[in-house]
Amino acid sequence: MTAKFHETLGADRLESKFPDAKPLYTESEAYYEANRCLFCYDAPCISACPTGIDVPGFIRKIATGNIKASARTIFEANMLGTSCSRVCPVEVLCAGACVFNDLNGEPIHIGRLQRYATEKALFDEAETGRKLFEPKPDTGKKVALIGAGPASLACAAYLALEGVKPTIFERGKLPGGLNTTGVAPYKLHAESSLDEVSWLLSHGVDLKTEVEVGKDVTADQLRRDYDAVFVGIGMGDDRLLSFGNENNPYVLGATALIEAIKNDAGFQLPPGVKTAVIVGGGNTAIDIARQLAGLGVEDVSMIYRRTAAEMSGYKHEMDYARKEGVTLVENARPVKVHQEEDRVLGLRVASTVTDQETEIACDLIVMAVGQESRVHALGLDIEVNDRGHVVVDLETMRTGREGVWAGGDCINGGKEVVNAAADGREAALDMLRSWGLQPRKWRYSPSV
Repeated sequence: MTAKFHETLGADRLESKFPDAKPLYTESEAYYEANRCLFCYDAPCISACPTGIDVPGFIRKIATGNIKASARTIFEANMLGTSCSRVCPVEVLCAGACVFNDLNGEPIHIGRLQRYATEKALFDEAETGRKLFEPKPDTGKKVALIGAGPASLACAAYLALEGVKPTIFERGKLPGGLNTTGVAPYKLHAESSLDEVSWLLSHGVDLKTEVEVGKDVTADQLRRDYDAVFVGIGMGDDRLLSFGNENNPYVLGATALIEAIKNDAGFQLPPGVKTAVIVGGGNTAIDIARQLAGLGVEDVSMIYRRTAAEMSGYKHEMDYARKEGVTLVENARPVKVHQEEDRVLGLRVASTVTDQETEIACDLIVMAVGQESRVHALGLDIEVNDRGHVVVDLETMRTGREGVWAGGDCINGGKEVVNAAADGREAALDMLRSWGLQPRKWRYSPSV
């Protein structure tokens, strides 16, 4: 299965130019770092993790050399623990809550320890054939999951291990969602995402790619043929601001451009690009700015309508971007693209404070101002809010329609992979309880 995915992915891709920002620890490095941990009783790093991983517990197991038990501790809370170890903004989650921050010390490198435990354990599983988890007997229940991103993958894995038959329907060629198509390549290459997907599928998950719900199969068919439906479709196409520049090859959407960099064999930036302007102040804007700088674009600027302090993008990510040469223009909004035929010459911007207009010379403009919702295309007739996000009960992940659950970016508009993993887990556990099935204890609870 992995070879099939990798073959579809192609070899000659721009993302291969980006080295691993935080390489896998050696055994001695992991041992040293694990033994720095204080193993706090009421550890704040646990509550800072959306999936509630028992962080001191898995680190203690690394310190004592029990790597498989460490990995089990992680996966019991987060079946996407491998990718999350690399893509999570640990600086504002677990490591950001580490008590060493209050002691003016360096926080424990929790993400890198998590990566060490999970990757080593999965390598051992592949080498020996000894599985970390074995599925329960078949319950006779079946679940259809729409979209093969982190939320659906987590939900499907937990269901499969509880004896349920999950089938994922993915409209694209490749599974993995943003882990495969959208995560910055210096954090996670697409091959690593696909390796994780293959491991998750190996527990008894069926995957159907290039099948679009609402087109190739109807939502009514899924509701009729399965005991439950989970919606984990993420978000849709980039939202593009219109300046009369439609179909200009030098005005691109950020997520589409990142996907091409990560997945498209032979893809190159439009010819002659030396300067680029990114419109937006979120993490996607920062990611594409850093990628363009890393690919040799000489002058990369971001424009944001408010101040740096008000950006939704993480401060530590913006700090990295600045070190890589990215400039941030605050309190500016785009007004008009200066172009001749299909070439961009600049972007006219206006101050959101004074309304004064100036022009930023550039060859390429990238829009990172959000994505469209595509829930309506499913034909499921489920409630959405005024931003097009699916409305759910956040305790159970149930939608208002009987037998339909949802999670991930389609309900929150774009949070972290770890949030999607938590949503998928909670939905799976609620489905099992709704059928009168008692799931095994999957997540750590400090009160037990």
